[in-house]
Amino acid sequence: MLKVGLTGGIGAGKSAVAKRLVAAGAVLIDSDVLAREVVAPGTPGLAEIVETFGPEVLTPAGELDRPALGARVFGDDEARGKLEKITHPRVRSRAAELAHAAPPDAIVVNDVPLLVETGQAPSYHLVVVVETSRDLRLRRLEETRGMTADQAAARIAAQADDESRRAAADVLLANNGTLENLHAQVDLLVRDRLRPFEENLRRGTAARSGPELCIVDPDPAWPEQAARLIARIRHAAGAGADVTHIGSTAVPGLPAKDIIDLMLAVRTLDEADALAERLARAGFPRRPGEWVDNARGLPGQTWPKRLHGTADPGRPVHLHVRVTGSPGWRFALLMRDHLRAVPAAREEYAAAKGRWAAEHADRDTYSEAKEPWFDAEARAADDWAEATGWRPGAA
Repeated sequence: MLKVGLTGGIGAGKSAVAKRLVAAGAVLIDSDVLAREVVAPGTPGLAEIVETFGPEVLTPAGELDRPALGARVFGDDEARGKLEKITHPRVRSRAAELAHAAPPDAIVVNDVPLLVETGQAPSYHLVVVVETSRDLRLRRLEETRGMTADQAAARIAAQADDESRRAAADVLLANNGTLENLHAQVDLLVRDRLRPFEENLRRGTAARSGPELCIVDPDPAWPEQAARLIARIRHAAGAGADVTHIGSTAVPGLPAKDIIDLMLAVRTLDEADALAERLARAGFPRRPGEWVDNARGLPGQTWPKRLHGTADPGRPVHLHVRVTGSPGWRFALLMRDHLRAVPAAREEYAAAKGRWAAEHADRDTYSEAKEPWFDAEARAADDWAEATGWRPGAA
């Protein structure tokens, strides 16, 4: 199933997005609801809270006195940390149970207010962040929740800032206008991204991209997007997985196809095959067929690899799985670092890309046209490596 993390600052309108997603057929797992469930009377969670903070956090009826507990932990990082150690694992465990019970073709939306603060983003196939201007959030909190201006400002300040949430966002929904405008954004997201993403994930197929070629200006967001994808791959393959951003989108200032190229280094291709299912479940299905790298400087020789795509139609990705030390592994790192370090080489490649794009309308012929340039780049990069003492991973 497709797992979506939904978050946003207090007063941003996250609940309105959640309701619209449910209306579109999504299964909602609300962390706020679960947070109440796991500390209900008679639960181990409530017992541990009382043991930690004392019986004064209970009402006369034996329920959790939330205002009393809030007064104990607000502004006290140590106390809040103790509370989170009690509640967060229980909430996550319950959320996992509910997700497991959802239909296999479900879009499961996890409404998690502290998704960024708790580092959960890599565990979801997609993270949706609802963002609203600070002034509007303050006004909403005062008008709808009865907070004073100071109380509202303090609640906002206690959460992650907008910059941190944007860094975690695969999708950013701006909620500074009307409810109708917000609903329109959600409906478009469901139609164009979530539903096809879920179908691709369930079938184990990569999202399709047409044969047409489009070279775009460099996007400063590419490295941040790559970092999110790398975090997901490491979450699936293991925290120690060697995953790097390669290719043109890894070179600042270089025009490129809007495709994030990543490389997962493995000891053997048997190891790559053993990881394939985990990568597919994380949204990176293996592309069928036999894939090889040309061994630069060794005419006619190739080196096998595995190639994975992405089930997400909104973010094209090529995940190259290569054996550490293989010619393709070395060249991917060397070319990236050479182009980063040598402006003349980078400018030459950018100019060549423009010529090839003008002469070739589809991806296949464009790729063929690049091969002679790549051979020359391999020689130039080798000379640069020898002159500078470059080693893989050292740049």
